[in-house]
Amino acid sequence: MRHTVSTWTAAALLTLGACAVAIAQPAGYTGPSNAPKAAAQGVYSGPSNVPLMTVKQLLDTGRDEQPARLQGRIVSFEGNERYTFEDATGRIIVEIDDEDFPAGQTVSAEQRVELLGEFDKGLRKTEFEVDRMILLP
Repeated sequence: MRHTVSTWTAAALLTLGACAVAIAQPAGYTGPSNAPKAAAQGVYSGPSNVPLMTVKQLLDTGRDEQPARLQGRIVSFEGNERYTFEDATGRIIVEIDDEDFPAGQTVSAEQRVELLGEFDKGLRKTEFEVDRMILLP
């Protein structure tokens, strides 16, 4: 009996796994799909209590995990979702996940942006982890 239960459990798991593979669309695939599309995610655009800071203010007085907003430019890509961000007061490394870039828009080194996120101040690294990016005029 024990062997039968294990066999049934294994068969059920294999069937579920095959279904999941059949439903999932491979990364990078751009052809037609019958898979349901993800709902568009809305974004809040009203006032914020998160302080607008300069890079210098954040580096000089920022606390670990402190929320902040920065305005300036992304001036270079450093690799592995890390970029150099610059404002009139200095530069800081920022971590931006691909999904945090504005959908369908290219961001150049001349484009002014506002970054909303939190300061990550550790012993070995100091960077700003971006949760949201807004393109500025």
